[in-house]
Amino acid sequence: MSFNIDKMISPFIKALPPSGLAKFLEITANNPNIVPLSVGEPDFDIPAKVREACIDSLNAGKSNYTSTLGMLELREAIAADTYKNYGVQYDPKTEIMVTVGVSEALDIVIRTIMVPDGEIIIPEPCYVANKACIILAGGTPVPVETKLENGFVPTITDLEKAVTDKTRAILLGYPNNPTGAIMSKEQIKAIGDWAVKHDIMIISDELYAHLTYGGKKHTMFTAFPEFKDRTVVLNGFSKAYAMTGLRLGYFTAPAAFVQAANLLHQNVVLCTNITAQYGAIAALKYCEHDMLAMVAEYEKRRQIMIDGFKKIGLPLYEPEGAFYVFPYIKQTGLTSMEFVEKLLTEEEVLVIPGSSFGASGEGFIRCSYAYSEDNLHEALTRLDRFIRKYTK
Repeated sequence: MSFNIDKMISPFIKALPPSGLAKFLEITANNPNIVPLSVGEPDFDIPAKVREACIDSLNAGKSNYTSTLGMLELREAIAADTYKNYGVQYDPKTEIMVTVGVSEALDIVIRTIMVPDGEIIIPEPCYVANKACIILAGGTPVPVETKLENGFVPTITDLEKAVTDKTRAILLGYPNNPTGAIMSKEQIKAIGDWAVKHDIMIISDELYAHLTYGGKKHTMFTAFPEFKDRTVVLNGFSKAYAMTGLRLGYFTAPAAFVQAANLLHQNVVLCTNITAQYGAIAALKYCEHDMLAMVAEYEKRRQIMIDGFKKIGLPLYEPEGAFYVFPYIKQTGLTSMEFVEKLLTEEEVLVIPGSSFGASGEGFIRCSYAYSEDNLHEALTRLDRFIRKYTK
């Protein structure tokens, strides 16, 4: 009698929606003829000082475990960088945890706060893993639609409709993937006051904090002291320092929360990669110039995309952060998925359907400008040809 392995698979796993990105990344990897606008990964080399620090640590035989919270020297560098850029102070000994990318930070933060039947509000469109992490923790994601006319930031009116006595937190991601939206200080204050009113936590994914344009500057949620005792801020090194494969992130939070989350962290991963931690120390101490040079290049590419889509005639929210544009494609009469599939087949350009980032992303596509200018110009030329075919 054969064993039915399917009955052993967790219902939490079965309830997970497929990743909205994975299959598209496979397409890019397996077809060199495609002109991609799909991957949210810097196309810059890792900064030289980071690479040297990693190599030097290995040559010195530094391959041991570190503190489960991360090397104190790294946490001190994170605290100094956070204060320098955003004026927010954290105790590196008790209020910072280094994680295996922001992905692990997101996972353990949600699991640390979740209870049976707990709910977390997630403004959409949003990062594809947000909903999955809530489901895996045994919770219920509560989507709140954001709209182009509101700059893809949730309104207090819409949040009021979503909050219940089961709400544990609101999970925000600004600068935003996929829309490129950022939040103003006034919007942050309003949402923070709303969270205080309902006595819930704030989880703020600020991975793209350094990537802002047009003179805009990112404001940390905890720049408002009255929100600090209820807020967890996620950040990392993948986007600003081109360190995606080194898988290093962190979160800042009240000491009691870090202590609780560490019980989970130390039993799942024990500690993060020591080589990557040495690289991150170098990034924070010596690589600000590299980071700013990347941001300046992204700003040029951003303008290429804005100008290109305006010429094509697709309505577009002009992104102020991250490295994505999110054009509106309903005038073609195609769904987001139909648009992506036809564009890939007919013009060999790969973008991501907006529906991958939640139901409110339907009617949009996400285009990354973390690619060379030549790649962007070629993709826009093909998109223009494609749009002319399908726009009446």
